[in-house]
Amino acid sequence: MNEDYIYIALADDDEDDRFFFTEAFEELKVTNKVSTFKDGAELMHYLEAPDNEIPDLLFLDLNMPKKSGIECLKDIKANKKFKDLVIAIYSTSSSEEDVEETFVLGANIYIKKPNDFEKLKKVLSEVVTTNWQYHTNGLNKENFLLRL
Repeated sequence: MNEDYIYIALADDDEDDRFFFTEAFEELKVTNKVSTFKDGAELMHYLEAPDNEIPDLLFLDLNMPKKSGIECLKDIKANKKFKDLVIAIYSTSSSEEDVEETFVLGANIYIKKPNDFEKLKKVLSEVVTTNWQYHTNGLNKENFLLRL
């Protein structure tokens, strides 16, 4: 983990969602570096490259072309290189099936994409300021789905 900033990555095929995500982080009072990826294949190519910085926090959309968020989550959790990577599922879906599957696969939190910019900033601020080492120890399904 870099001491000077929080390195945040987002994999999402929706260009507008990527734009609003980066804009929200620019407005937050958190020193951060944000990288975005247009699909799961691009994300995994970046993560698997030996010299690339591993994000502290990854926001992962579920429905993406080339490689879905579920496929990325499985690959990330199968690789010891990413054992400290905090994964926030970031999706328009809030189906019980998606929540259950991503919880079982080891994601840290599930966020339904807010449809309002101020709510987006609030959600992102809450996720970034969470002490994940503590939070993950007590992870259960009730605190997995972030509700605002």
